[in-house]
Amino acid sequence: MSATSPRNLPVCNPRTGEPDFHIPVAGPEEIAALASRLRANQLAWSAAGPAHRAELIKAWSARLLAEPGPVLDALVTDTGRHALALREINALGGMVAGNVALATTALVEPSERPSLTPGIHAQTQLVPYGLIGVISPWNFPFLLSMLDTIPALLAGCAVIVKPSEVTPRFIAPLMASLAAFPELAGVCAFITGDGSTGAALIGAADGICFTGSVATGRKVAAACAERFIPAFLELGGKDPAIVLSSADPDRAAAVVLRASVQGTGQACQSLERIYVDARISKEFVTRLVARAEAVPLNWPDSRSGQVGPLIFARQAEIIAAQLADAVEKGARILTGGVIERHGGGYWLRPTVVTGVTHDMSLMTEETFGPVLPVMSFGDVSVAVQLANDSVYGLSAAVFGDEAEALAVARQLVVGAVSINDGALTTEVFDVDKNAFRLSGLGASRMGASGLLRFVRKKALLIQRGTAKDMSSLEESSLNRS
Repeated sequence: MSATSPRNLPVCNPRTGEPDFHIPVAGPEEIAALASRLRANQLAWSAAGPAHRAELIKAWSARLLAEPGPVLDALVTDTGRHALALREINALGGMVAGNVALATTALVEPSERPSLTPGIHAQTQLVPYGLIGVISPWNFPFLLSMLDTIPALLAGCAVIVKPSEVTPRFIAPLMASLAAFPELAGVCAFITGDGSTGAALIGAADGICFTGSVATGRKVAAACAERFIPAFLELGGKDPAIVLSSADPDRAAAVVLRASVQGTGQACQSLERIYVDARISKEFVTRLVARAEAVPLNWPDSRSGQVGPLIFARQAEIIAAQLADAVEKGARILTGGVIERHGGGYWLRPTVVTGVTHDMSLMTEETFGPVLPVMSFGDVSVAVQLANDSVYGLSAAVFGDEAEALAVARQLVVGAVSINDGALTTEVFDVDKNAFRLSGLGASRMGASGLLRFVRKKALLIQRGTAKDMSSLEESSLNRS
């Protein structure tokens, strides 16, 4: 950032709890200048075509994957975890390959065709948006930045990314990796800053991709609507899991645990509500508690253990408040449940809670932590009703006989359902899905739609017959029966 940036922000280390890094806050003038430069380069980038763009993006990603050290080190410090940081970076390879494969058909302009209107033929031109702004969150800072950036670049857009100010250390080494590919760096830039920076980016872009909370998503949507630019939003989730009587209780418990606490539960698609058939609920909970108690913390060595620190200290307060509310209203914490301090950071072991109801915030509000509240049900229709009793509709999971699970899945008001697994949307990027209810807005960020949302369709209508002249407007001819 330039020396004219008005202020710096302190950044806390999640493993120490101490501010040990500072970032400048990019202001409107700086963003406007950057946007102008990227827009100028975008014209040639768009004209180069999908194949050229794909080759350059593949070359850059291959270089980064071969030499991830600086970005990985910064990402480990940002998030306090090593294995997941490495997985974030390694996911780039599949993401690029998948989007490039989709682009070979999705970004091909359709052949000319005759219109239903006699004499008229139509061609379609795919016109990319000039500049896309990506505002990404702190929980998977690299992966969720790339999830929108890669398809936008492939579609022919220029991109400015504003990652969260909570996890910004990876930005500088990532920009250094882009600098080795000047053409790519000419249309893709990362900036640092806070909410004011994001607001300024909305004012400079032709479309916005935002991943974050519903509250901030509302503000982003309103600001985009004011400018008549598209907003692609992926917001919160309160993902349910339904465990049917036909499920293997131990296997279901193992998968639910992983899908609930991976990334310390700091993922929008984490399973946060578990509904279990009463006939197997006792065994399921017993197995779940035993497995949860065996999970080691990722402390003191970031290269060992399975559950890392809470990245954002404020989240610890939210989780503690939800647990306190649940206990006050009659819930029982069977394991975990205590915010621990290690090295100055905030930690929570996998926490299994029973005796929960939908009168508790733990069952209705996003938790974003490794908490597993379990309810039993007697009839599957009740399970579906409970699962759908939410303002969110991101994703869900169903365990049991495949045919029965699929029948249940089709009744859930969510954009994706994992069958006999959990959180599969973290692994599957080539299948379209929408976010329902307050979980999001706009076209799917996955599959072909993930590319096509960044282009507009222009119709080129060709007259091959006889074009009308003024005689077609003659009143006497119009009045003839």
